Amino acid sequence: MSRAANAVAARAALVAGAFSLGAHAEPSSLPPEIGYNYSEIETPRVAAMAGAQRAFSNSLDALFANPANMAVTRVYHLGAFAQIWPEARRQSYGAAAVDSYVSSTRLAGGIGGTWNLQDPDGIERQWSDLRFALAFPFSDQFFAGLGGRHVWLSQDGSDPELGASPASGGLKDENIVQGFSFDAGATLKPTRELAISIVGNNLNNPGSGFQPASVGGGIGYGNEDLTLEVDLVSDFTTWDETTVRAMAGFELLLGDHYPIRAGYRYDQGPDSHSLSLGVGYLESAFSAELAVRRVVSPGDLNPAVGGDQGATTIVFGFKYHLETNLSSGPSDTF
Repeated sequence: MSRAANAVAARAALVAGAFSLGAHAEPSSLPPEIGYNYSEIETPRVAAMAGAQRAFSNSLDALFANPANMAVTRVYHLGAFAQIWPEARRQSYGAAAVDSYVSSTRLAGGIGGTWNLQDPDGIERQWSDLRFALAFPFSDQFFAGLGGRHVWLSQDGSDPELGASPASGGLKDENIVQGFSFDAGATLKPTRELAISIVGNNLNNPGSGFQPASVGGGIGYGNEDLTLEVDLVSDFTTWDETTVRAMAGFELLLGDHYPIRAGYRYDQGPDSHSLSLGVGYLESAFSAELAVRRVVSPGDLNPAVGGDQGATTIVFGFKYHLETNLSSGPSDTF
């Protein structure tokens, strides 16, 4: 997979953890990102816009997409979300909190965690992902943030084709990944409607496909009712060579309460194309959101296997806007 030997083993583990799509394909035929998704945690808004949220994310979305953007809006949000991959037989459950409201210095902070289970009848991979971040608005135009994450990952089962090995399972009660990495992001807003961002993930380069090093950027236009964004990410670890993921997202707010979202993603690694859709309901005190993404052109990573190898991702979540119940303090967008 990557240039390092342990990254090669990590890719083998990911391939072993990809799962059967009904009667169409064997587990090993699926691209590795189907089961693990590059260690990315997606909220409903991030998933609905196909990951194009580096420039115009905020609140809990910013904690996972670009920590700098936690400081762009004045919020105090608590939320929970779940992610389901039916064909990949993966499920994730998480909760997070972001506060850029209480501090008089406008310092923003966030913390979130997820528990993940993949292929309980096969490799039985489980991992926990803990994230925390700080961000500061150096001006009304420039925002910067730094985040850290810690991952615990273990596999208690084995792949029926590969047997028990450090890549395919047989590691009961033993972590094959237990490591810290950090992210950094910056956002420039020349005008209120235009945002340009750069984000680095796993910048200390843990050297494993379970924590892939990547650098991405986004440019977006947004106002109270409309958001458009395009992102580009270079992944240095997951594949044999550096690969690119390109994403574009669209969001339209109808009637002040109903966001409609759509997105497209091209992934050079497996040469796949994905489409996504999302809806939500927003009130001043809470929001509820749902997103669905589908690989519509899976590419030819394993051309010997026929049939549809696409996969579906379903993400839903709920946020409580705590700042609406606080008696004092500003609530606005820079």
